[in-house]
Amino acid sequence: MLIAEELLLLLVDDESGKVSPAAAQLDRGLAGAALLELADLGLVDVAGPDEEVREGRVVLREGRPPADSLLKATLARLADLEGATPAAALDKVGKGLREAVIDSLVGRGVLRREERKVLGVFPTQRIPTEDGSHERALRARVEQVLAGAEPDHHTAALITLLHALGILTKVIEVDDQRTAKARAKTIAEGDWAGEAVRKAVNAVNAAVFAAILVPTIASTGGSTGT
Repeated sequence: MLIAEELLLLLVDDESGKVSPAAAQLDRGLAGAALLELADLGLVDVAGPDEEVREGRVVLREGRPPADSLLKATLARLADLEGATPAAALDKVGKGLREAVIDSLVGRGVLRREERKVLGVFPTQRIPTEDGSHERALRARVEQVLAGAEPDHHTAALITLLHALGILTKVIEVDDQRTAKARAKTIAEGDWAGEAVRKAVNAVNAAVFAAILVPTIASTGGSTGT
């Protein structure tokens, strides 16, 4: 299962089928998850010095196309965004990605889609759990790693993303939030990732931070009359 699919599972309430309030950064998080997987495959990178693409911008690398259709579509979108800042690329890739991830999980029988109209006019969608075994195994795996177990590559990437989004302890039940966050920070800074993935992680961190900081500054400025 893709990291993006696991992220969505953690953020959907099993019974109501609604996305958790902790998902304010969901679309950017899903895009970040796809970027991490493509970076891990050696297909996407953040440009370094002395490259045709400006340093710090998104650059594509040659390699075998991903087998997964969702990653393949994301890579195709990134081809038109080469040279963009990671934040801009994440924003554009994130548009429509949520529905694509939902389609994938519904197609696998993990979630089910329920659509109706509020007041007979406004369309709304719920995606309650159809098969909860995947999420239960996922949560158990993450909880074990936060408790001290050695993470596999995939779980380390997921925990790193949850840490970057600031939602780890909002979606995972832990006995001690401070200890869990410290463990996640250690994993995020660990040597599990190659150079390309590490740069992608840093780019996601910076993009999420900017998305939170800019509205905060604007709101503060407006309230003080500056």
